[in-house]
Amino acid sequence: MNFDQIIDRKPTFSFKWQKYKGQDILPMWVADTEFRCAQPILDALTSRVEHGVLGYTLPGQYEPAKQAVADWLDRRYNWQIELDWIVWMPGVVPGFNVACKACCEPGDKVMIQVPNYPPLLAAPQLNQLQRVDIPTVNQNGRWMLDFDELEKQAADPATKLFVLCNPMNPVGTVLTEKELERIADICQRNGVKLCSDEIHCDLILDEQAHHIPAGKLDSLKCNSITLMAASKTFNIAGLGAAFAIIPDARLRRQFNQAAMGIVPWVNVLGLYATEAAFTQCDDWYNAQLDYLRSNRDYLVKQINQIDGLELISPQATFLAWVDASGLGVDNPQRWFEEKGLGPSPGADFGEKQFVRINFGSSLDYLRQAIERLNKSD
Repeated sequence: MNFDQIIDRKPTFSFKWQKYKGQDILPMWVADTEFRCAQPILDALTSRVEHGVLGYTLPGQYEPAKQAVADWLDRRYNWQIELDWIVWMPGVVPGFNVACKACCEPGDKVMIQVPNYPPLLAAPQLNQLQRVDIPTVNQNGRWMLDFDELEKQAADPATKLFVLCNPMNPVGTVLTEKELERIADICQRNGVKLCSDEIHCDLILDEQAHHIPAGKLDSLKCNSITLMAASKTFNIAGLGAAFAIIPDARLRRQFNQAAMGIVPWVNVLGLYATEAAFTQCDDWYNAQLDYLRSNRDYLVKQINQIDGLELISPQATFLAWVDASGLGVDNPQRWFEEKGLGPSPGADFGEKQFVRINFGSSLDYLRQAIERLNKSD
């Protein structure tokens, strides 16, 4: 559990590191961390590979992984689910695209909170649907949905689905029970289904905040698709394993039918990694949370001391949504890259005057980033 360790990812063709290959730019963009996986996960993968036969494994028949998911949700969120509610997906991105197909007909409207990460913004158009943006506003130093706009757009008979990201990516907000109940009420009154992308739900950094899965609420049990994965929390995104929790049998059947013939099975190694993550890695998990809290606090303090930049401390995730409008430049992304730092462009999320910085790395790596930002031209 040495989170200070710096591991050279360049020889692995890492997506994050390939972007700035050959340039003196620190990549701090795509949402995976620089941390070595917990040893029990690596041991589980080694054991499975050493078995020597990597044939078909039907995810729905791999009981240990399903039970691991159920036990994790019970321990972490006091949410008791039935194993039949689990639908395995090779990622949450296929999950919310399948939700679009399952809940809508071509031409229907899908509400999306903005800013949001690019694949989620792209999902409605990919499925011949109309995207309706629900803004996120700064309410007394906390990013929150514009509920008035949500209420207005949900009332449109053409609106059939709301795709929510909770905790929110990129702003890092964790919805309270009251806020989630308000969303549930709006959706129910207007016949709108909810698909909640909760891939960052295990990365709650604000110790006063508590994640509530959408499907846990009685008011959403029959009206929701909850998407989760071990991938962000345990840095196993490359193994392609996620899952949807769909309590309602009819909605679950629609979801499965929409995925049929298009969405592949979850990788067998992803199943084993997920099982190990949820059953053997609590110490690593808790240590990582402490490390990320420290990183977040360092980054918030440092960023807010740089003229032209502002950062509201995120309640969750390892992502910082930095307001660069005070710089007075047309292209904040270029400004950061010229300083030697490669964040995610805010334009990709719908806000061109922002950037998103990934702080899931060693503290030394963050210090290097701040040194570069403070360096005079």
